[in-house]
This record gives sequence, C-alpha cells and structure tokens, in this order.
Amino acid sequence: VQLQASGGGLVQAGGSLRLSCVVSRGWFARVAMGWFRQAPGMEREFVAGINWSRGNLEYTDAVKGRFSISRDVAKTTMFLQMNGLKPEDTAVYYCAAAPGFWTRVPVTIFPYDFWGQGTLVTVSS
Repeated sequence: VQLQASGGGLVQAGGSLRLSCVVSRGWFARVAMGWFRQAPGMEREFVAGINWSRGNLEYTDAVKGRFSISRDVAKTTMFLQMNGLKPEDTAVYYCAAAPGFWTRVPVTIFPYDFWGQGTLVTVSS
C-alpha cells in the first residue's frame, strides 16, 4: 500500500489550501486515516483523522473550525481543507493509515503503520 500526499505550498496568512492523499497499490478491510504535521524542531503531531467506513472525525483543538477532513471512498482519496491558515500552521503535512477497527480515530502516531512522503505547507505573515 502506498500513500501519496500533495497540495502543499506557500500561502499568506488567512489563505486556504487543500491537501490530498491518494492510497494506491492496495487497500484495507478497515482503517482510520489521519493527517499529521511536523514543524522544524518539533515532534510530529496529529491534525485530523477519519474513520474510513464509519465517517467519524477527530481534530486537534488548534485546527477546529478552520480545517476540514473528508474522503472520496470510490477514489480512495482523503482530503484536508485548510482555511484561515496561520503562520503556526507551517509544517510538513503527512497522511497516514491505521489499519484495524477503531471506535475512535487514533490521535497518536503509534497505530499508524503506513505513511505518505509529506507535503510542505508554508504560511507567511
């Protein structure tokens, strides 16, 4: 299974970007998928996640009301719509997959066994 993230770029504060994550070369019977980010010198942190079959969502508090996660089941693609971007959102964004049955989307990195390569988001002030 491969995950390919795209959509990053340079944007001014207050702007928007839409990230995509395409899953190819296989799929999962059950999976939760998530977006993480890692700023320079910082640990990788959870941003948002979705239970693929049930559709329940999780967001970190810092992005609630600004970011929206969604999926296209037929295209095995996950999206992260990012509005109202702030300079502190600057980071490399990764998509990841946590195979298995989840009653709640995991918010730590450990259950996520599959990772995309990352896409850089830079927000200027």
